[in-house]
Parts: sequence; C-alpha cells; structure tokens
Amino acid sequence: QLQASGGGLVQAGGSLRLSCAVFRNISDFNEINWYRKGTRTQRTFVARITRDGNTIYTESVKGRFTISKDNVENVMYLEMNDLKPEDSDVYFCNAQVYGRRPQWGQGTLVTVSS
Repeated sequence: QLQASGGGLVQAGGSLRLSCAVFRNISDFNEINWYRKGTRTQRTFVARITRDGNTIYTESVKGRFTISKDNVENVMYLEMNDLKPEDSDVYFCNAQVYGRRPQWGQGTLVTVSS
C-alpha cells in the first residue's frame, strides 16, 4: 500500500528528498508520517502531515526537514536539508486511519557522511 524511495548517500550539509507513494486516495488517511528505525525497539517519529495539511516535526529536524503531500498524485514527501551524520538511518512512511491498524511502507536508507 505504501512505497518509500529516495534514500541514498550524501555528505553532511547536503539534501535528499524522500517520497512515499500511496496506492490509494491519500485523503483517505487522517495522517501520514515519517519514522526512522532508530536504535530502540520502536521506530522513532520524525514528521507528520494531517489530512488538513497540518504538520508536526520532532525537535531535532525542525527547520531542516519539510513534510508535504500531493493529493492528486497520492505521494508524500520529506525534504531533508542540512543533513547531519546523526540523521543516518532507515526511514519509513506510515499512513493512519484513526481506529485502524496503521499501514507501513518498506524502509529507505539514508546515509550521511561527515
């Protein structure tokens, strides 16, 4: 249902744009999120965009990452600027209809070299 892409290797200070293709009407979902794998047992929240276009970011990416969506093409994006080595991780997209089990895409690897 979801397919993430756009990861890669970039130098510190560089940029990447992650994409998450949603194979249904993206407006069906209350919110769509980006998570990263992290080092804990649960994935770590990165950014969210709601059906109405409201956005939320984890503190460490505020001012550097921008989440957006295209309701016509059914794609969500994460624009990642001023990347740091600590941003390196596997990033996952997640789509949520409240009251239902969230849907996850496969991860895309981001590697930032110092």
